[in-house]
This record gives sequence, structure tokens and C-alpha cells, in this order.
Amino acid sequence: MKLLLTPRFRIIIAGLVFGVLAALMTNWGNPPNMGICVACFLRDVAGALGLHRAAVVQYLRPEIIGFLLGAFITAYAFGEFRSRGGASPLVRFILGALVMIGALVFLGCPIRMMLRIAGGDLNGMVALAGLITGVLVGILFLKRGFNLGRATRIHPLVGWTMPALMLGLLLLAIFKPGFIFASETGPGAMYAPLAVSLVIGLVVSFLAQRTRMCFVGAWRDVFLVRDFYLLSGVIAFFIAALVTNYVVGNFGATGIYHWGFTSQPIAHDNHLWNFLGMGLLGLAATLIGGCPLRNLILAGEGDTDAGVTVLGFLAGAAIAHNFLLASSPNGTGAWGPLAVTIGLVFCVIIGLVMRE
Repeated sequence: MKLLLTPRFRIIIAGLVFGVLAALMTNWGNPPNMGICVACFLRDVAGALGLHRAAVVQYLRPEIIGFLLGAFITAYAFGEFRSRGGASPLVRFILGALVMIGALVFLGCPIRMMLRIAGGDLNGMVALAGLITGVLVGILFLKRGFNLGRATRIHPLVGWTMPALMLGLLLLAIFKPGFIFASETGPGAMYAPLAVSLVIGLVVSFLAQRTRMCFVGAWRDVFLVRDFYLLSGVIAFFIAALVTNYVVGNFGATGIYHWGFTSQPIAHDNHLWNFLGMGLLGLAATLIGGCPLRNLILAGEGDTDAGVTVLGFLAGAAIAHNFLLASSPNGTGAWGPLAVTIGLVFCVIIGLVMRE
């Protein structure tokens, strides 16, 4: 019983449950190797709201709604909801947009990166190297005193803003008014039933809120303070997803996955920009204090700085698809490499200048 109560054991269990569910979501209707991808799903939400017009990636993903609302419910239930904010929100907004641009050049957030590896896509290994490199650069700035400032207590109503917005999106997803866009083909047209997606989002948010799970913070903590707590959850997630894919038959002659770099689902094999795209994500996410999933959870807890960052994610998705930055299975977007380069320069400037 004492073992069951340790934080390390709880996050390993959370990682195992999350990994199984993320892998199964593909079998339940979500795109291949994209059972859960916070970046991809936020991009689909942005498309559904008309923020971009890429017709193949438009859908109000209930998982995103479940992540934030679940964190809100869980934080309230455990007395951890606190309205706070005011720590460089504008910079966080821009860094959030850069996180999304980096993710869409690679085609996936850190969660999907691990799922792609667990599905045989070795391009994910290149991206993992890029992510770790970006985190290491971010750690150099943290050691030199980088700080976006300290959040302060604000009116409780402000902390309710993001959960209220997600409740509105849930109503739109249920009633499907005519002004909401929805893909008829492509990844946006591949989805699990609404109820299943919402429940999975709520379950994952409960696990992530209670364990502080973060797919970027895990690497930051290992290299910065030699703490393997978060990484143990990420490793458990990967093992669970890999085993689940084999158990349910996703590998093999009749499966949808195979090991290699080429002909992978919804992916490209440009190693340089897979590396640098995820490197940008790792650097920017380290500067803002967490991966896309972690920021959704924090926004549900009343952190308005994280809420602004989530809005930055949506803006970054719109920019990526409106200005030909996002990649596709055919390769990188026309301006994607330039955008990643500019993003890296911006992050370095911010890291050098914003120091205590």
C-alpha cells in the first residue's frame, strides 16, 4: 500500500493508462499514429473555427475540450484551482505560436512524437533528438537567470475564462451549427465518437493534473536537476503504446504500422526539419514552462498565462496553415524552414535578454 501511494508509482500508472488509451484511439477512429496529439488537435480546432481554411484539418476535437475542462474539474475537486497570471503574457503568446509552428513543421507534438516511434515511425527518433537539443539550450538560459516573471493572484472570474470558452466549444461540437467547419476528407475527417473522445480527454486530464505530467518538462528535469519523476511517466507511456499496438494488431501484414523512415502515416522524412522543428518546440516550451498538454492543464487550473499560451497555440496553427508553414506527407511547407529559423532566433534573443 505504501508503494501505491508514492508519486513515482502513480505517474508510472498514469503513463501506462495514457499510453494504452492514446494507442487505442487510433483503432477507435482517430488518424494513424495520432491517437492523441495536442498540437494536431488544436490545429483542427482552429480550422473548425475558421481561423485557417485547410479543408483536410478542420474538426472540433473533443479531446482538447476534455483536457481543459477535466483539469478544471479536478483542480476544483482537490482544492487546487487558483486564478493567477501576469507573467509576460504577450511573450508567452508568441512563444506558444512558435511551439505550434515547430510542431506543425514536424507534424506532431511531443505526445505524437512518442506515439509515432511506438508505431514504427523512426522519424520520431530524429525529432526526439531535436526536442532534447532544444530543451538543453533552454536549460542554458534558465541557468543564466531566464525568467518570464512571477504570476500574481487575480480575480477568480478571470481564471474561469478558459474553462468557459471550452464549455462553449463543447456545445458547438454537440450541436454542430452551420458556421463550424468540418473536414470531409483527410485527418480532420477521422475521429472517434464524440462521447468516447470527451471521456478519454477527461480521464487523461485527471491523470495529468494529479501527476503534473509533461512531455517537455520530463527532459528538462532530468538534465537540470537530475529528477527522473516526470520521465518515468513518459517512458511508461511509450512502453504502453508500443505494447498496445502489437497486441491489437497494428503491426504486421494486415496492420497499419511498419518500422522505418518512409511511407509513414501523416509524416515526412526530412530529417533536418524534423530535428529543427521539434528543436524549436523544445526550446520554446522550456521557456514557457511546459508542453502543450501541460499548458492546457494549467489553463484549466486557473493559470491565465497558460490560457494566453493556449490562445497562442491556436494562433500559431492558423499562421502555419494560412502562410504555408505547415508540413504535409509531401514534405515541409514552402515557408516552414524560414519560420523555424526565425522562431529559433527569437527564442535565443528572449532567452538572452529576459534575465534576472
